[in-house]
Amino acid sequence: MGVLEIKRKETPNMTRKGMARLFSFNKTTSSLSSSSFSIPRSMPPSPHRTFSESMMEETLETAEATITKWDLDDASSFANFVSLFQKDRKEAKDYIKCIKDLRRAMHFLVSVNSGSYKLVLAQNFMQIAMKRLEKEFYRILSANRRYLDPESVSSHSSRTLAHSRSGESDNEDCVGSDEVDQTADESICEVERLSELAMSDLKLIADCMIISGYGKECVKIYKIIRTSIVEEQLYHLGIGRYNSSMINQMNSEAFEQNIKNWLNVIRIAMKTLFYGERLLCDHVFSASNTIRESCFTDVTRDGAINLFRFPELIGKSKSSPEKIFRLMDLYESISGLWSEIESIFSFQSTSTVKLQALNSLIKLGDSVRIILSEFELSIEKNSAKTLVAGGGIHPMTNSVMNYVSLLANYSGVLTNIVADSTSPTQSRLLETYFESMNSDESPTPTVSVRLAWIVLMLLCKLDSKAKLYNDIALSYLFLANNLQFAIEKVRTTNLKYLIGDHWVAKHEKTVKQYAANYEAMDWTKVFSTLPKNSSDAMSPETVKGCFSQFNLAFEEVYRKQMSWVVPDRKLRDEIKVSIAKKLVPAYRKFYDTYLITLSGERNLEVLVRFSPDNLGNYLSDLFHGTAVSGSS
Repeated sequence: MGVLEIKRKETPNMTRKGMARLFSFNKTTSSLSSSSFSIPRSMPPSPHRTFSESMMEETLETAEATITKWDLDDASSFANFVSLFQKDRKEAKDYIKCIKDLRRAMHFLVSVNSGSYKLVLAQNFMQIAMKRLEKEFYRILSANRRYLDPESVSSHSSRTLAHSRSGESDNEDCVGSDEVDQTADESICEVERLSELAMSDLKLIADCMIISGYGKECVKIYKIIRTSIVEEQLYHLGIGRYNSSMINQMNSEAFEQNIKNWLNVIRIAMKTLFYGERLLCDHVFSASNTIRESCFTDVTRDGAINLFRFPELIGKSKSSPEKIFRLMDLYESISGLWSEIESIFSFQSTSTVKLQALNSLIKLGDSVRIILSEFELSIEKNSAKTLVAGGGIHPMTNSVMNYVSLLANYSGVLTNIVADSTSPTQSRLLETYFESMNSDESPTPTVSVRLAWIVLMLLCKLDSKAKLYNDIALSYLFLANNLQFAIEKVRTTNLKYLIGDHWVAKHEKTVKQYAANYEAMDWTKVFSTLPKNSSDAMSPETVKGCFSQFNLAFEEVYRKQMSWVVPDRKLRDEIKVSIAKKLVPAYRKFYDTYLITLSGERNLEVLVRFSPDNLGNYLSDLFHGTAVSGSS
């Protein structure tokens, strides 16, 4: 017969009517009690007693004295309970040693005479001792909630690990080198000391009860108390129990706030709460892998699953383009903590937690891909025919480039999400937009192709928008403005590292070509009014005709383009300089050569309206959108 065969019958499952029900030991296995049965003092010594029998008798006598001293009255209250571990730690250790000796004596009695009345007596003492330890276990867990909170446990474990690596002791670390910090250091060290002490006592009791066959009693207490602590911690952190209906009914402010709170909480939960619970459970129940797995699972699984269900519900909620960034925040947070998730929830029984976290990642990734596809489709289907006054920046250009530049800030997350999701059409961008197409040495990231594809869709759509203008010159100015805006977004954001300098240089050439086309459409008419060869002799009438034609052509272009805009200062200056370099020198040469032929004319200022020096001033007024144009 083994020790498990002499163990008392298991106590029934605890109800929630009171913690006192935890300690309902069943003493029906024996009709004896400590008050009604003791080792006979007058029994004559047997001439045949062996040394082992003598030791067994002595152990039973010691057990009777030690265990009955601390026997609990069934009617005693928790308020009057005096802890053996709190009063005298040496006596507490002696008590544990006494139980271990008693257990060995019981093994001996089973081996020599399983029907001995002494075995019944020993079993009775063991039950009294286990009842005491069970109550001690509860008291330590309850009274040391502050010192056994996950933060204290994880902090103590981290410092202990650091000390073990550096060779320092706790006492050395607690000596502050600065008087200002010394009090705070002493306070921290005191908390850690009490935390370590409580963990040590819990382990001592758990080891003793488990090896004595009473593991279920301390496990039951542990699960109830630690589960309540985890639930309380999650509640204070603001983690509620959500469902899809609640998420969809949130207004934008509440939606944003709940996600921000979750992003803050998840690191605390993984780095402190669940990590601390795993450390505590592993330490207290190190004697049994099965028990520590069962305890940790029951204490944390429901709370962890609820925590990781929130991102999945967010991923399933109604989608919108701006929502993608919060989805990627959630995705990045979970994926960034994946090693901790796998390490903390490594038990087979906690695989449901990892599965929930994985499901959240999958759903978040699916939602991001759907939003991206819907965003691309919205660009493709944009058929608005409203013209932008003056050929300025189209609202679609502004929104798309701002959106894409923000997406570039999440390139790491997007790389994981959009991998292998690029269509053949998008993949052909490698041939057009990137120099190192399909290079084995430096393959173009999928996220780069995807974002470049969105920009290309925008530029193609802008081509169709430009055709809505009646003035071809204004169409080219519109294209130059919008492409320049896209280039600046690429150049000044993280898009530069994804799309690259080659893309920027290539499209800068296109902007110059658009600007040249704009100039050719309108300003060529002004240039053509001046004689190609200003050295040829011309009659006063011909000269007056040239001045008159120049005035009309310049005024027409100037008046029309006063309402046109070029928002980018650099591009604006480049266009003005290009026009001025062609116009002013040619007009100055004509002006200086032929003005003298009109010296006798009346109202010369009406005939010659512009001086060469004033042309530059007129050009400086352009592209600020200061007048209303009727050209569109």
